[in-house]
Amino acid sequence: MYKKTGTNHLFGEEFRLEKISKHGDPLERLNAVINWDIFISVLQELENKERKSNAGARPYSPLLMFKILILQRYYNLSDSQIEYQILDRLSFCRFLGLTLSDKVPDEKTVWDFRERLTNKGLDVKLFCVFHDKLEENNLIAHEGKIIDASFVEMPRQRNSKEENTHIKETGTAPEQWDGKPNKKKQKDIDARWTKKNNENHFGYKNHVKVDNKHKFIDTQHTTDASVHDSQVLEELLDEEKDKGNDLWADSAYTGEKQEAIIKKYHMNNNVHEKGKRNHPLTEAQKESNREKSKTRVRVEHVFGFIEGSMNRLQLNCIGLKRTSALVSLINLTYNLFRYEQIVRLQGITMSNF
Repeated sequence: MYKKTGTNHLFGEEFRLEKISKHGDPLERLNAVINWDIFISVLQELENKERKSNAGARPYSPLLMFKILILQRYYNLSDSQIEYQILDRLSFCRFLGLTLSDKVPDEKTVWDFRERLTNKGLDVKLFCVFHDKLEENNLIAHEGKIIDASFVEMPRQRNSKEENTHIKETGTAPEQWDGKPNKKKQKDIDARWTKKNNENHFGYKNHVKVDNKHKFIDTQHTTDASVHDSQVLEELLDEEKDKGNDLWADSAYTGEKQEAIIKKYHMNNNVHEKGKRNHPLTEAQKESNREKSKTRVRVEHVFGFIEGSMNRLQLNCIGLKRTSALVSLINLTYNLFRYEQIVRLQGITMSNF
């Protein structure tokens, strides 16, 4: 039987990677333009500084683990799936800087790292690190903002009507679950049901403000799915940076309260107008809405990339805290890949990056 030598194996690996590159590897393109070192200062907070001995296996670097989380969010993979895919795919190994002989973090290690990152609130800090670099280089230009929200679908809970009513009214688990700890820890009492366009949704919402010029996510906020889009308007706005900007949004953001908030932040109101009972929109208002849509639709490109290239806003975790962390990582991942697009298609790069 023919047995490959180490040299033949190495050349075979290089040949396959060259073929992958020719087909267009988005991970290779991302690695080529992102300076991952900018995240190290935040990730160092997760290093085990109490390690008293060099005995045993050395812990994985926080940067490696962070890049695994980015892989998870880009491909929407579970912890067990990401372990398998790193073992199986050369493109994943190349992205992470691993060779075929390197040990791969298992699913429990990935889960533990994400839990520690979430509990320290580092998901927000990591988002802000890259956002600040974009802002420093005028890639977040503050020349107009677009606001919208998208559902984050979760596995649907099979609760009784009485259980759902109790959760909705009290925000706590029903007492009968106390005797079933395994069941209780699998129940999400933060997620909510809602209906839109005659479709039922269960989970959360990803509320974002997008910078109009380059379509980067500027600010973010996560709520349960029952919270109306308009109720999060003020959480997304910045009194200093948004002042004087045009603000685009669909008609869900209309109303006296919302108009007062937009005025408070000294923004130019380009929110779609909404007809009322016995007061339908005039032709002039319809035409104005059509004109506004030419800009507002740019936010759909953001959610389109997340839903398409990143395999949907569909998660499998428990609770608002964990979901918010994953959504923050999703929005950061979008911004990273959006930057790669800007570099590749428009040739715009960041200085001192």
